[in-house]
This record gives sequence, C-alpha cells and structure tokens, in this order.
Amino acid sequence: MMEFTFEQSPWEKAAAGLRMGDRFSASRLLTLLEGEDEETVEDALGTLENLSVTLDVSDLPKTYGSGETAARLRREETLARQGNLLTALEENDPLRLYLEELASVPVCGDITLLASDLAEANRREETADPVQTALVNLSLSRVVELAEEYTGRGVLLTDLIQEGSMGLWQGILAWPGQWDFEAHRDWWIRQYLAKAVFLQARSSGIGQKLRQAMEDYRTVDERLLTELGRNPTREEIARQMHMTAEEIASVEDMLEKTRSMNRVREAEEPKSQEPEDNQAVEDTAYFQTRQRIRELLSVLNEADAKLLSLRFGLEGGLPLSPEETGRRLGLTPEEVVAREAAALSALRGEA
Repeated sequence: MMEFTFEQSPWEKAAAGLRMGDRFSASRLLTLLEGEDEETVEDALGTLENLSVTLDVSDLPKTYGSGETAARLRREETLARQGNLLTALEENDPLRLYLEELASVPVCGDITLLASDLAEANRREETADPVQTALVNLSLSRVVELAEEYTGRGVLLTDLIQEGSMGLWQGILAWPGQWDFEAHRDWWIRQYLAKAVFLQARSSGIGQKLRQAMEDYRTVDERLLTELGRNPTREEIARQMHMTAEEIASVEDMLEKTRSMNRVREAEEPKSQEPEDNQAVEDTAYFQTRQRIRELLSVLNEADAKLLSLRFGLEGGLPLSPEETGRRLGLTPEEVVAREAAALSALRGEA
C-alpha cells in the first residue's frame, strides 16, 4: 500500500507546541496564517480557545484606516481614555443610546452565588435560563469596560461590544463550575475582543505588511552593518525605514520570536532536514559576519568579548544598542562605541 505524508504548515508546526494557558502573539499568528483560507483561520482560532491559549494583540500595530471611520476610531479611543464616552457623544449616537439603555437595565444578585447556582444546574442537567440571564445582565457593563481597552485597533466600539457580548455568553456556556467565575468570564470576553481585532488586521493585510517589514529590517540592518562597521542603532534603522523607534521595536520583537521558533524547530529536526528557506535567510552577509565574529572572539579579553556578544546578539537575543549594552556593562554609550571599534579593529587584524 502506498503511503502519503504531508508536510505540516507553519501554523500546524506552531500549534503542535502549544500548551494550555499559553499566550500567542497575534502578529505571529497573522504571518503564520498568511495565504490560508478562512476555514483554516477559524480552525486556528478554535484551537486557541480549546487550549485556553490567550490571543495577545498587544504587538499588532494600531490601524485607523481613512475617512469617517478613521475619525470615529480615533475619537472613540480618545473618549475611552478620558472616561467620558457617555457624556461626550451626541444624544442620538447609537453607542450613546446603547450605553444609556445598559445603564437602565436592572442589575441584581451576587455574581459568585449565581455562578454557583449555574454550576449546580449544569450538574443536574437542569434549565438555567434565569441564572444565565442574570449573569449576562450583571456582566454587560464589564464587556463595555474591557471593550474600551481595545479601541483604536481598527474595530468600532459598537462592534467590539457585540463581539465581547458573544464572548461573555460563550464563557457562561463553558463555565465548568470551578475556579474564579469572573476571571473565567473576563478571559472569554477578552478572547473574543482579540479575535475581532485580529480578523480586522488580517482583512487589512497587516500580516503581509509585517512580513515585509521584517524582510526590510534584515536588509537595512545588513547594509548598515557593512557601512558603519558596527551594529546600527534602532534609531538609525528607523530613519532608513521611515518608521518610528517604537515600530522598529515591534519588528525586532517579531524577529526574535521567529528566530526562537526556528531554534526550537532546528533542535527537534535532524540537521539534514533543515528547511531550505530558513537556510537561505541565515546564509547572508549579515549572519556570516556575526558567525565570523563569534569564531574570533577567543582572541579578545573577556570584557571585549562580552561587549561584542551583546552588541551583535551572539548570546541568543537581539543585538543591543550602545545604550542598552552600556547599561549592562556599566559603560556610557560613547565608551561602548569606542571599545567596539577597537575590538573590531583587533579582530580584523586576526582575520
């Protein structure tokens, strides 16, 4: 009988290492699912829910779009931060009308006792509609409170509240009758809010932009390394890429997560099975230079070897700026740059 084997997709490889309670970067998920169909995306999000893996959207760039929607998104974010959504919105604004209606809903009962009643009804397989309704009414204001934290991320607040309410209901249905109900409820609300932000980012093509940003970062970093004879600072890379230092920090974080994932994968696979595309990335002057420096460090004293290791990211992390290196070694940024230049000069003499 002929046997067929299928290579796992990047997402499948990442999902195989997930454990209950983990956090998963939304930007990484976007790049892993780039080009996949909607069914695969829904399956991936379902996998995160089934394993209670938190979808973390904190590293996604904020997006507003353009036109009236962008203006509304920015205004909602500002008002949410100021805490005056209800009073600042126009009287006939749909969001204000909803918030006024929510404020008029009678809220009664103790949420802990109601959660216990729900658990008991579930154990007896009895109808729990009144208890579920009471839990919803007690928690809708919490949905709004959490939804406000996600403003400015491409999704209007009315849509966030709707998605958060769906998460609340799912949390009530999935209540296992143990642990802290409010923490359980909040996790489900946040997960649905994060899904809404993630899907909006995906529809806006942010995954492709993030991947391009990582590729551009490598190119600019390699070029500046060659031109300057040292690691470029974050600010120097930001100027070349016409981005802010904060945006570059996000790109660096994604690159580090990608490298960490590749290191784990390489440790699990025989060397002969190393993917060609990973090898192609590593086989550049950028990485060759770092490898050559690693080989030559033995000729330096311990202090200079440590300095270059930090500056060139040879200890498993990202390359550090002169400021960050100086903080670790007790040096000024100027001293770091001077000692780096001297150490590299010494290495060139050994090369």
